[in-house]
Amino acid sequence: MSVSDTHLPAVSDPVSTELLNAAWTVAGLTSAEVDQRVAAGQVNTLPHAPDRTVGQIIRANVINPVNGIVGFMLVLIIIADGIGPDMLFGGVIITNSVIGIIQELRARSALNRLAVLTAPHAVLMRNGEQFESGVEEVVLDDLLILAPGAQVVVDGEVVESTGMELNESLLTGESDPEHKAVGAQVLSGSFVSSGSGKYRALKIGADSYAASLAQEARKFSLVNSELRSGVNKILKVLMLAIPPIAILLFWRLMQSNDGDWRIALSGVVAASVAMVPDGLVLLTSIAFMAGVISLSKKNALLRELASVELLARVDTLCLDKTGTITTGNIVVAELLPLGEESGSKDDPQAQASPEHLLAAVGASDPDPNATQQAIAKAYPEAPSWQLTGTVPFSSARKWSAAQFSPESGAQPIAVYMGAPEFLLDEHESEISAQVAEQAEMGRRVILLATAAELTGENLPTDLEPRALVLLEDEVREDAHETLQYFVEQGVTLKVISGDHPGTVAAVARRAGVPDAGTGIDARDLPEDEQELAEFVAQHTVFGRVTPRQKRAMVKALQSQHHVVAMTGDGVNDVLALKDADMGIAMGSGSGASRSVAQLVLMDDKFSSLPSVLAEGRRVMNSVERASNLFIYGTVYAVLISLTVSVAGVEFPFLPRHLTLVRALSVGIPGVFLALAPDHRRSRPGFLARVVRFAVPAGLIAGTAALIVYFTALHTQGSNLTESRTAATVTLLGVGLAILVRLTGSLPSWRWALISAMGLGVILALTLPFTKKFFDLEYPPTTVWQVMLVVVLLAGIAVQFVPVAGDTDESALPANTAA
Repeated sequence: MSVSDTHLPAVSDPVSTELLNAAWTVAGLTSAEVDQRVAAGQVNTLPHAPDRTVGQIIRANVINPVNGIVGFMLVLIIIADGIGPDMLFGGVIITNSVIGIIQELRARSALNRLAVLTAPHAVLMRNGEQFESGVEEVVLDDLLILAPGAQVVVDGEVVESTGMELNESLLTGESDPEHKAVGAQVLSGSFVSSGSGKYRALKIGADSYAASLAQEARKFSLVNSELRSGVNKILKVLMLAIPPIAILLFWRLMQSNDGDWRIALSGVVAASVAMVPDGLVLLTSIAFMAGVISLSKKNALLRELASVELLARVDTLCLDKTGTITTGNIVVAELLPLGEESGSKDDPQAQASPEHLLAAVGASDPDPNATQQAIAKAYPEAPSWQLTGTVPFSSARKWSAAQFSPESGAQPIAVYMGAPEFLLDEHESEISAQVAEQAEMGRRVILLATAAELTGENLPTDLEPRALVLLEDEVREDAHETLQYFVEQGVTLKVISGDHPGTVAAVARRAGVPDAGTGIDARDLPEDEQELAEFVAQHTVFGRVTPRQKRAMVKALQSQHHVVAMTGDGVNDVLALKDADMGIAMGSGSGASRSVAQLVLMDDKFSSLPSVLAEGRRVMNSVERASNLFIYGTVYAVLISLTVSVAGVEFPFLPRHLTLVRALSVGIPGVFLALAPDHRRSRPGFLARVVRFAVPAGLIAGTAALIVYFTALHTQGSNLTESRTAATVTLLGVGLAILVRLTGSLPSWRWALISAMGLGVILALTLPFTKKFFDLEYPPTTVWQVMLVVVLLAGIAVQFVPVAGDTDESALPANTAA
């Protein structure tokens, strides 16, 4: 019977007896069968990552409320005055857009490069030939070859296995490798830790397990930014307030200027631009960009600028065990000899000590599994013994064996290693008690035993227990210090893993996680959302957690108003990473986890997280401080516009005047404030705190400018240009006083900043070019006198306006500043 006569069953059938014949497992699909499946669309087409396209990125950063308002005002001023100095305010459109676009494209490009570098490859068997191909070239029913280190790229069923063990930690969180015999199911995302084999592709593309989890997290969504939402709330209010104010102001200015619509429109644009905190968006983007650049130097990649803000507000950190707290490797923690070890070093029996036996076993297999790798690393000095026979590991009997000849003419030694309960005699209760004690501590226990010779797959009658080998997950060197930092900063830690609860708890204790006495089995978690929220809040360590349970636990914490960060590296973490306020993935983790995370630690260094948190706090607190400057400007603009509308006088400023005021008292100092170090723990309520300062400060500044303006208008010998100059200088003076108030808690360099802004005011008033460009003329002496008194009184009043964060017990110690 030919291969084609007995080839593949229907595509969804399990592996049949005919399929498992030797001919198919050697030849694989034929070219004709591949073409048939390609034509039917049965190809491993993977879902796209939840990224925005270049067009979507550009549109999102260019078309937004701030750019829309400023752009509309720019068109109006061009209509009124043509191309000229009053257009300066329009530059914020370009800078706002460019910074956001560059960062998002940069993050997307870096992730794509990382995806290419870490992309798995498939080794296929077709037409009797073995070759390597991309994963998207795999078709249904393909025969795939697995070797040590290879990743399973589609779901399937094993058709040939030679001691093959798969590490499924990226899927399940289980760190122990699983033996896969013929007929066993394999899932995409796992990889071969030892042995080799072949399997048939049964579920491909979006139907595979890994892709199905990633599919649930495909939709792109922006991070929940309190800064962005706060600014948007202000913009919504302004979009309702500006039109009626602008219409009223335009009507009154038309009346006061004998129907000259150009002059009236210029005043309306000046007022409207001043009411829009356009620079706040730019300043926030600059601060976020600085944070992103700072973090990139630490190999931490942020997908979106606003992600920096979330770092500052995290109060609960959920940690995956494997690959986050641990390295993903197992190590020999301890060796417990059993019985008396006697004899001199020259005695052959002394040379067969447990250490010698383990060193020999570790060096005996050219294709070691994870356990043998850990033993070989712990005992690298292998004796020069000759390997004379082996019995490979079997998942059924749970042990393996090797026979050695220590030296010429010496008696051979058979070394057995495996699960104690399968190797121990039922009467050896003392050793069994030791095994139970160590297992309770979360350690894997391997029994080392010897016999005179191998007896095939049956245990020898003279088997002698020699030692217990205690294995445990390797905790990252920096884990304890890193977790201690978060505890000191008031961040609650939760360890959520798919591994055994006892093992997870043991690792958590070794890493320094508080309240990690026992692990909770997730199979016992309540299903009710409210009960789950209360249960998760009361416990710290959870094991046997499924991917969907991880997501439910994250949502439960969020329902109690926690800002939740989730770390992970596997496909099993994707759903939780997506729904967490801040998803943090490892660079070496699965592509699915990287594509949904807001932050990717490119070098896998868990120790990067404290500096990441500190950078987020710096940005958030500094931007909040700087935001006070922009919002108070909005308040005084509204006050002045309404007052001028009621009084029916000329508007006190040209657009270029307000550009000067906002540059020297808001924009430039705002940038320095946004980049200043500030590591206090961020708190919710950003908008409320800013409004509490900005409203009284804005009313003081606006009132001062109006008093001086009206005084100048009614002063003999003072014209409109001189009156506008007086109002401009007044706003600049009060702005410097507000800057003194906002920088009160900063170091002494603040005086250099304030002095530089004061020098800028002097230069603008004295240099012929700037006087002409900004249309400034000195008012009469009496106006200067009134101006000095008003600025002094306003400056004193501003010092009594409360500023959030002048003193804050949540400030970090000096040595933690990053």
